[in-house]
Amino acid sequence: MTQTAILGAGVMGETLLSGLVRAGRRVDNLLVGEKRPDRAHELEERYGVAVVGNVEAAGKADTLALVVKPQDMGDLLDEIAGVLRPGQLVVSLAAGITTAFIEARVPEGVAVVRVMPNTPALVDEGMAAISPGSHCSEEHLAEAEALMASVGKVLRIPERQQDAVTAISGSGPAYIFFVVESMIEAGVHLGLPRATATDLVIQTVVGSAKMLRETGTHPAVLREQVTSPAGTTAAALRELEIHKVRAAFLAAMEAARDRSRALAEGS
Repeated sequence: MTQTAILGAGVMGETLLSGLVRAGRRVDNLLVGEKRPDRAHELEERYGVAVVGNVEAAGKADTLALVVKPQDMGDLLDEIAGVLRPGQLVVSLAAGITTAFIEARVPEGVAVVRVMPNTPALVDEGMAAISPGSHCSEEHLAEAEALMASVGKVLRIPERQQDAVTAISGSGPAYIFFVVESMIEAGVHLGLPRATATDLVIQTVVGSAKMLRETGTHPAVLREQVTSPAGTTAAALRELEIHKVRAAFLAAMEAARDRSRALAEGS
């Protein structure tokens, strides 16, 4: 079994670690790179995994998952580049960091895969989009896919689509939470206790998402099934159209895509 190291033990790094353990990866085939002694001890206690320095982890592992903030990626690559070797796989979960950026800072022949994850990975319902770099074999891509499949669903996409994916699924949970927050506030305005409004909205969102996934029916069809002629839903949807909610979502996601593009260009 290949040795996998996770460098960066923040929330997403620990999420990936716990997902791999639950998916059946043996802890003796897992390493974590973490500098803070208290955090290292915490992870060793919780998972029984070896926690070492970044350079040691990078030198030992066949696959490296780099789970650091985009602004820290350059420093991390500078730190570990000296021990990387051809044939190793580097999987980057940092938003806006291109495979070309990483390939320019690691030895020739190191395979690179770029991943856009999202936070529902915390509950094993993540949506990850993966893109191969220029030295990436099918085996490397399959290994990256298996890593991310431990915490949700995985799609392979061309790297040029990553900015759009960032706008849709990477930032997407925030849009859903924003809608939920707005619906709860509306419930309070309509006279419901906040706890009641919260229960009503959250279960409605969960149930609606499950319908979408399990029926495979187009969302427009599901919407029409709820919308009786001249009924309450029709009245509500009319207001959403008047307030140009569809256009607002499009503008929001275009702004997110443009920001992702700017981050990739270092601005």
